[in-house]
Amino acid sequence: MPVELLLPSEEQAYRLLVRMAGAGADEFAERAGVSAGQAVALLEELRRRGLVTAGPIYRALPPDVALGEVLLREQEHLQSARQMVAALSEDYRSNNRWRSTEHLMEIVIGAPALRERLREMQDSAKEEIRWFCRANPIAMQGPDNTEETPALTRGVRYRAIYERALLDKPGELTSILEAVGMGEQARTLPILPVRLAIADRNLAICPLVPDAARGAGEPTAALIRSSELLDALIALFESYWERATPLVAEVAEEPDRLLLSLLVAGLPDKSIATHLGISKRTVQRRLDRLMAVAGVDSRAGLAFQAAKRGWL
Repeated sequence: MPVELLLPSEEQAYRLLVRMAGAGADEFAERAGVSAGQAVALLEELRRRGLVTAGPIYRALPPDVALGEVLLREQEHLQSARQMVAALSEDYRSNNRWRSTEHLMEIVIGAPALRERLREMQDSAKEEIRWFCRANPIAMQGPDNTEETPALTRGVRYRAIYERALLDKPGELTSILEAVGMGEQARTLPILPVRLAIADRNLAICPLVPDAARGAGEPTAALIRSSELLDALIALFESYWERATPLVAEVAEEPDRLLLSLLVAGLPDKSIATHLGISKRTVQRRLDRLMAVAGVDSRAGLAFQAAKRGWL
């Protein structure tokens, strides 16, 4: 059951006591327009909840300490309920998929409906999420994907390939590297063939309308369950994963890993400097030093040596 915070009467009583800066039961009853017995009952309930001091003069206490734990339990309850509903929904769809071809593929229309299915997919994942992230998201921006952190926390593996153009969009690379710091495995390629999300080996979500046709109507996606088509999409992801460039989070012990990662990803010096918070000249000096270490005289040679020597 949901955790109860305050009844309306208790909330009103607390707000009044805050304005009064402390009061006895009789004074409070007069200001609140209630009987002395009702006033004592309200104030004692607030005291029990840790929101006011003990009488005879009751004074309001900060609510964040008393109610913070309650809110945390409510959030945990809600997250657990969401995961349960998502898992039950997927069990229902999986167990009914052979009764009708409709259960092998389902069509979802509209960005809000697609966003909801992406949320459910991540909440119900048990092992792994695979993701093709193109440069122009149709359901949600990367920083808006609030389901990834709880999934990573409970042990779900994330592998995501990002289109290179996405890295230059405000906030996207920062969000990606934060996810990498939490355990996501991220790579990048110049172009991806489709948008794609796969949960475990059970479900894939793939938009059906190409970018060239966007604007003609609401986005439409297919939900594809266990089938040879799903197996083909998994194989497609794995083939692109093998040739994608890793994106790594910067660590104090290896300050040049992120620099090399962005270089190999194909970002220009100006973009690298912006993401690292340093000057373009500093980027060039660091790259010159790395080329000397690698024994090469070109950026392409440095990228090749970085991959060959396992620097990424």
